[in-house]
Amino acid sequence: MVGDRLICVRTYTKGVELLLAACDSDILGKTFKEGELQIECGRFYDGEEVTVEEFTAQLRQCTIANLVGKRTVEAAIGEGFVDEGCVIWIGGIPHAQMVMM
Repeated sequence: MVGDRLICVRTYTKGVELLLAACDSDILGKTFKEGELQIECGRFYDGEEVTVEEFTAQLRQCTIANLVGKRTVEAAIGEGFVDEGCVIWIGGIPHAQMVMM
């Protein structure tokens, strides 16, 4: 981890859609399970390491987001992109998805 860069982000573009995959940098490479649910914080999320402020700026630009981790999801909630009641927990880690319409 470099300085205060705490979130790994990777973007994907398909037509007019811009998907942002983001997870807390300290959970990158880990897998979490709970019951039948499982989430892998692998290659899909492995991109640039950014600050919370840089992450939220990118979140404002995307049309779809897949978010994992306490810092990442809390930042999205704090900026009004995710409703706290829509967050699921898998193995003690929050996960949320967002779609702009």
